[in-house]
Amino acid sequence: MSLTTALLRRAMRLPAPRARRVSVDRDVAVPMPDGTVLRHDHHRPAGVARGPVVVVRSPYGRAGWVGTVFGRLVAERGLQVVVQSVRGTAGSGGVLSPFDEADDGCAFVAWVLDQPWCDGRLATLGPSYLGLTQWALAPAAGGALRAMGTLVTASSFRGQTYPGGAFSLDNALSWTSTMRTLAAGPVVRVVRLLRGRRNVVDALDALPLSSADSRATGGQVDWFQDWLRESDPDSAYWAHRSYGAGIDDVARAGVEVVMLGGFSDIFLPWQLADHAALRAAGARPRLVLGPWVHTAGPGMAAGMRESLAAFERVLDGGGATTAATTTQTPVAVTLSGGGGSRRLADWPPPDAVERTWYLRADHSLSVQPPPDRTDGAVRWPGTRVDYDPGDPTPAVGGPILTGRSGPRDQSALEARPDVAVFSSDPLADDVVALGPVSATVHLRTEVGHLDVFVRVCDVDPRGRSVNITDGLVRLTPGSPPTAADGTRAVTLDLWPTGHRFAAGHRLRVQVSGGAHPRFARNPGTGEPLGEATTLVPQPREVLHDAAHPTAVTLAVEPRH
Repeated sequence: MSLTTALLRRAMRLPAPRARRVSVDRDVAVPMPDGTVLRHDHHRPAGVARGPVVVVRSPYGRAGWVGTVFGRLVAERGLQVVVQSVRGTAGSGGVLSPFDEADDGCAFVAWVLDQPWCDGRLATLGPSYLGLTQWALAPAAGGALRAMGTLVTASSFRGQTYPGGAFSLDNALSWTSTMRTLAAGPVVRVVRLLRGRRNVVDALDALPLSSADSRATGGQVDWFQDWLRESDPDSAYWAHRSYGAGIDDVARAGVEVVMLGGFSDIFLPWQLADHAALRAAGARPRLVLGPWVHTAGPGMAAGMRESLAAFERVLDGGGATTAATTTQTPVAVTLSGGGGSRRLADWPPPDAVERTWYLRADHSLSVQPPPDRTDGAVRWPGTRVDYDPGDPTPAVGGPILTGRSGPRDQSALEARPDVAVFSSDPLADDVVALGPVSATVHLRTEVGHLDVFVRVCDVDPRGRSVNITDGLVRLTPGSPPTAADGTRAVTLDLWPTGHRFAAGHRLRVQVSGGAHPRFARNPGTGEPLGEATTLVPQPREVLHDAAHPTAVTLAVEPRH
């Protein structure tokens, strides 16, 4: 037992260890079928000569937080753990090709199952990229795989890379910079760490985008260039790196799957799509959701509690079960806004009802549809929203990988002239939003290429506005089509949410043309993603009359 894991156990509310001594065989070499050697650390609890094995595959090394949390801490629960560095990282040979993990995962699983210290039963664990590697190896593991702890992750990262058809510039460039820093020598690594995000921040405004990686890291990065080129939904590049087809295999094998997601996490919509696919295939995954950003401490703690409890159930751990796990309903949700917790039969909540808030010409927000006051007019007045990619509307909070993510004060953003704001009257009763969120925006615009960003905020009695959920969609000429009256009806999905809007608070909806650099700005020209250098202003009118009811719809908890 180490002091570090003792402190972590207390912070995560885990029980006393079963194995107080853990040995580690480091830098174990395993050749892949092409001859490339990958290395792993084998964490072995004292007294365990043979038993089940937890497989962790990571691009972030095997020491530090990865080895401590997902290696030693798990081994202290009496389980063997192998933590492997994926190809091209932390001592493993070859070249990193992000998200291409099926072949190596398959080969490593076969090697582990062939070892005398493995009894033929496996589990997998980890967040983010460490979760993607789980989905990549799951079909190859077959019946040997008994449980998966998938935390803030998805079976494919394509959706997060191009949300709404745009490009996750900040996330992509920040991750690229992180991986380049991890791969650098010790001197270069220290210099980059001292500079912090300065190089990345400076590069986020680069034009063309194909130069952003060089500005951020000092050299062109193959995978970043691939992401700029491979934005087509039918790209073979992404088909090769998507593992959703294996979800049915996991369901048929009866694997116990734990899914931990955050309402401000970058992967949430796609993780919930994986959950829906598992449910459709007849599986009963354990879904835990809360008000967490990517890899936030409280979220990771909840995910570890749930995953270790699942491992103990299916791997016959015996003894005291992991402490502080939630009641075993299929879905557990912790709400933001002081809404407490919910234990649900499924997700989305089966009893949720839709409630729609309509935008009005006076910038109010109402559950009543707008009245028909056009008097037969051919053209209806709307709210003008300008968007200038030369001075793009900034991102303030929300699901972002690094930096100031999550709920943030919106005052400065809402004061900008390129952000239209619509607010409800103070709520007479609590409104608990719990489930999907969508919007329909009716536009009149003369430009074909533009983005639409919609955000829902909670405004307290003092007037402080905080973001709750949002979403963006990229429009191209003809998609969506222009109606006979010259308008376009844009539908978009916002991040699902679980939030209590308290009585006395107001709902607020923002409508704008982007959130840079979370989403790469739309140049307005239709040029290829990585090549655009010309920036065209994109004014538009947001309509809110009876014939064009722009609105946001929340799934809300029914009143009892």
